[in-house]
Amino acid sequence: MRQIVPSEWKKRFRHFLLDLDARIDSTLFSSAVGLRELYERYSTFMDRFYVGRWKRWVFIEPVSEAATIGLAGMVLMLALAIPAFRETADDDWLKKSDLAVSFLDRYGNPIGNRGIKHNDSIPLEEFPDNLIKATLATEDRRFYDHFGIDVAGTARALMTNAQAGGVRQGGSSITQQLAKNLFLNNERTIERKVKEAFLAIWLETRLTKNEILKLYLDRAYMGGGTFGVDGAAHFYFNKSARDVNLAEAAMLAGLFKAPTKYAPHINLPAARARANVVLDNLVDAGFMTEGQVFGARRNPANAVDRRDENSPNYYLDYAFDEMRKLVLTLPKSYTERVFVVRTAIDMNVQRAAEATVENQLRQFGRDYHATQAAVVLADLDGGVRAMVGGRDYGASQFNRAVDAMRQPGSSFKPYVYATALMNGFTPKSIVVDGPVCIGNWCPQNYGRSYSGSVTLTQAITRSINVVPVKLSIAMGGKGGPRAGRAKIVETARKMGITAPLVDTPSLPIGSTEVSVVEHAVAYATFPNKGRAVKPHAVLEVRSGAGDLVWRWDRDGKKPTQAIPPSVASDMAEMMSHVVDEGTARRARLDGIPAAGKTGTTNAFRDAWFVGYTGNFTMAVWYGNDDYSSTNRMTGGSLPAQTWHDIMVVAHQGVEIKDIPGIGPGKKLPDSVAAANANAKAAEINPGPPPILTRRGANILVRVEKLFDDAAKTASVPGKTSSNDTGKPASPSTVAFPDSFASATPDRPAASVPPRKN
Repeated sequence: MRQIVPSEWKKRFRHFLLDLDARIDSTLFSSAVGLRELYERYSTFMDRFYVGRWKRWVFIEPVSEAATIGLAGMVLMLALAIPAFRETADDDWLKKSDLAVSFLDRYGNPIGNRGIKHNDSIPLEEFPDNLIKATLATEDRRFYDHFGIDVAGTARALMTNAQAGGVRQGGSSITQQLAKNLFLNNERTIERKVKEAFLAIWLETRLTKNEILKLYLDRAYMGGGTFGVDGAAHFYFNKSARDVNLAEAAMLAGLFKAPTKYAPHINLPAARARANVVLDNLVDAGFMTEGQVFGARRNPANAVDRRDENSPNYYLDYAFDEMRKLVLTLPKSYTERVFVVRTAIDMNVQRAAEATVENQLRQFGRDYHATQAAVVLADLDGGVRAMVGGRDYGASQFNRAVDAMRQPGSSFKPYVYATALMNGFTPKSIVVDGPVCIGNWCPQNYGRSYSGSVTLTQAITRSINVVPVKLSIAMGGKGGPRAGRAKIVETARKMGITAPLVDTPSLPIGSTEVSVVEHAVAYATFPNKGRAVKPHAVLEVRSGAGDLVWRWDRDGKKPTQAIPPSVASDMAEMMSHVVDEGTARRARLDGIPAAGKTGTTNAFRDAWFVGYTGNFTMAVWYGNDDYSSTNRMTGGSLPAQTWHDIMVVAHQGVEIKDIPGIGPGKKLPDSVAAANANAKAAEINPGPPPILTRRGANILVRVEKLFDDAAKTASVPGKTSSNDTGKPASPSTVAFPDSFASATPDRPAASVPPRKN
């Protein structure tokens, strides 16, 4: 075998690389030539279709732009449609809305229903013709002609609303309204309207027109806690929808627009006026003549008097929402849609809570400029015993106890102090109440004064703002205040707060937002020896046949250890001082240990008291829906008094339990007990806000000085003070300047306001 020397091997390798390079260059050149020839052929071919001059701008460019815009529009529509179609991902999307629930209180007594009626569903052909026509004439006259969206009707509504400067007509078709009822909520957002439009088109491809109309008649909310026209007919007229006359059909059709505004059991004149509009629509649409509706105008419908029936509607809405979520957790094989649910509600406490809120707002709401309130009372297992979601369910179904997110103010501070106790502090730890700043933000106490060195117990009792902020800084250590606030958020999360707690420097003093129901039950962690529980309304679920389906004590979420028991005991002892000698003295219960925390936000927009005993926990909120300020309402006024009055009823007939960390409740002095028994006593009634004009304050100071001078003069032997008659003057006969005669109430408030929580 011939042996290749190194120089020859290198030469051959060099030739190989040159050959490879030549082949690559040749291939690239040939490909480029081929592509150039192909492009020239394509250009020659396309030149045959070239359009120039005016023909290009008249025909070609518009078509090209339309194609571009159309393609972009299709991509945009697809992006908007995907979120809407996700709502229909489940195969049983229609069955989800078929839920029918009968609710019982904790003792097994019926308290109301939610969902559609299953046992007495009426076929569409059995509905009275006048009811169908009244619905179509009022809600969607072109229902059988459009594809799910009434373009002409929507355009007409937009023009009418623009001319009127407000919402006078609705542009949603019956299909769109059904899509909202089946898949969406009532929030007024562009996103919801876009989803509604796509879902309406989707429904039109899946269901017939008659099926859509039938579903709409069965599922629309009709006020009074009823769903569907048949349920409404039974509630308002005590008869089936099969038997309603024209006047009653017109009144029912008028409820679709605003069921609470036109509910006949709440406002019969408004309901009749709305029914008259429906009769006008019947004539305008050509469905009936004026002569046919004349009798209904002369003899309007009369509703059944249900003023004495007081269903806990806010509670039922909360329980129904919980039930709809619970049904999704049942096995797919379970197809039952009719349930009987036993709830945790105690109707005696519920009625007491509703009556207390109404009485407080009726007496003092105008003085305090407060129009709404929310209350949640729960046992220490998290079972909601009573819920008040607003002053009047008929006027507004918005549940302020569940859906409203409000700033808790100082009532958030227990989460801060609990976190501090878990990070080396004790109730007797000393913190200097003095100026502190985080960046450009410098918290201040109410009254803009400082107390110097105080213990944590004193700080929470007096609701000092600076101390929680300093605690957040100290707990952060080298990580800074943000790390300290992260620990506070973690504690609140473990205790049951799921609201988005926004991390801001003012978080330790309650600038973030929480819901009333979560805030109330999170406080149950303290009397529960540190175990957190979940708020719930449902205790037991049975099928329509009576079979047990679900039970809270067996299938519900078990308590979790959120904070150490020692911290819970220390917090209870600290918070008991708030009730006994701090800002919540109005909440004191005779012989029942209690603890809690008041809260008042900036500009007096929100007033809270959240407290607990060894038996129950409860949160009370007062304020306004539009976030306007109250008239200097603090958590220690109406909220604390409301908490006291409801808790008195809740503890009747139950064994009083101690709170770990607090001894037995103190028996109030006889004088205080007598005041508690007297509804007109100053200790009971919060009374109007303590407003005193600056001029009035100055007058009182000068009067006091005159009395002191007169007393000193009378005590000096041989020295007297004379009035115009020359007789000695006594304190009761001292003459005052004319400027003291009156104090104008419309002047600014005194410079020393009542203490804020």
